[in-house]
Amino acid sequence: MQKILIVEDETAISSVLQSILSDELPTYEFTIAADGLEGYKYIEKEDFDLIISDIKMPKLSGTELLKQSLQVKPDSTFVMISGHADIDTAVDCLKEGAYDFISKPIDINRLITSVKNALDKEKLAKENKNLQKENSTLKKKVNKKYQMIGDSPALRKIHEMIAKVATSDARVLITGPNGAGKELVAHAIHSQSERSRGPMVEVNCAAIPSELIESELFGHVKGSFTGAIKDKQGKFELANNGTIFLDEIGDMSLIAQAKVLRALQESKVSPVGSDKEIKVDVRVLAATNKNMQKEIEAGRFREDLYHRLSVIEIYVPPLDERKEDIKLLVEYFAKSLADEQGTAPKVFEEGALKSLEAFSWTGNIRELRNIVERLIILGGSTVTADDVAAFVRK
Repeated sequence: MQKILIVEDETAISSVLQSILSDELPTYEFTIAADGLEGYKYIEKEDFDLIISDIKMPKLSGTELLKQSLQVKPDSTFVMISGHADIDTAVDCLKEGAYDFISKPIDINRLITSVKNALDKEKLAKENKNLQKENSTLKKKVNKKYQMIGDSPALRKIHEMIAKVATSDARVLITGPNGAGKELVAHAIHSQSERSRGPMVEVNCAAIPSELIESELFGHVKGSFTGAIKDKQGKFELANNGTIFLDEIGDMSLIAQAKVLRALQESKVSPVGSDKEIKVDVRVLAATNKNMQKEIEAGRFREDLYHRLSVIEIYVPPLDERKEDIKLLVEYFAKSLADEQGTAPKVFEEGALKSLEAFSWTGNIRELRNIVERLIILGGSTVTADDVAAFVRK
């Protein structure tokens, strides 16, 4: 129920205020306090959408009520009622945090307008607070999704490098085999950087046809090519004030590489079919599973772009080089899958874990997760070494 508190020592005035406002605001519940001290006790116990308070009252003045209330309920919204002689005091109340003040004798239209505006402001503040809470919850979920699990020396080294490079705007090239967790490193860098409030835009360069990669990265204008039925923003522009992650950069065409190089040099992009240049402030992270030196020697990758992208290089090793992390990864995947399915996580016996550690994981962490899901579905209530032998073919 939406609530308004009226704090007024003159019964006739408080009754008139309640009568007028209840007609204008039929969905609100009204509470009357006969003095400032009684009003404060109500505020301590309950949350009100609006507090209308006289200034001169016995036991506790409206000024003191405002100050004390904002200490315990800092989001409270106050409209003060003042006599002509109290104008200076009313102005002081505004400085202390009151939303507005109404002079006596009360102008009914002025009162109704002020109260409705104050309630709109309170409603907007609550919506913003809820939105911030939802954003915070969503951000925690996203961060959990991209959490790096393990305590091996190799992973600890990666964490140390992330902590060092995240505070800068240096470009980072993340290398390593498919499924090893390069994307997780990119997200960790972004989330620990000053750009974490901005967007992180991901581009899988291997999944976009070469003839469309330029449009995808830099956008296009309507009519610039067949199928361009309207203007489209590119990923660089969408990532402005944030981070762009160019995954599988080694698969990008030489033409697109030249455009990316220019964008990095000048911090500007030009949509396909346009002479317009758009200024962008973007941190670039890139990843590849290829040996970039061999790609350069073969003429498939520009050496100048490589040096632009690899100010810092972070190598993510395959799972076979950090097998001590398998136990923690299995436990993490088992819990995550159980949370998704709303069930209790299955326990993996030590023998099952030893069997998994003995395998060669060519598909790395991605492959391990799939195997854990298979064993949870097909294995017994506790996953054993026999389950691993029966359902995992290596």
